[in-house]
Amino acid sequence: MQEFMIFIKTKGDHLAELSPEQQQAHVQKIGRYIGGLMESGKLKGAQPLEMDGAVIHGNKGNFKDGPFNESKEVIVGYFHILAENLEEAITIAKANPMFESQEATIEIRPIKQMDGIN
Repeated sequence: MQEFMIFIKTKGDHLAELSPEQQQAHVQKIGRYIGGLMESGKLKGAQPLEMDGAVIHGNKGNFKDGPFNESKEVIVGYFHILAENLEEAITIAKANPMFESQEATIEIRPIKQMDGIN
């Protein structure tokens, strides 16, 4: 089994445009999705992220930090999963209910295993 990070990106706070009922339905769908990943032993961790934060750019010891992003998309959450290969990780990501109610981008990245780190 390989480890993968799945990053969920939307254009701002994807829940802000939903009614309270739609938000509750969305949370329930995500809960079922997470529950299925847990039952199958594929989930190592998952959390939503706050909308605020910072981006730090640096080069040769000079840093600029701020809340700026180059794009309108922001990472709103992540899943740390186990999958046999990238194809299975893609299948797991495509099943995410985020795609049912709004436009989203999901980035899937294999975690590089390096000796001596964790």
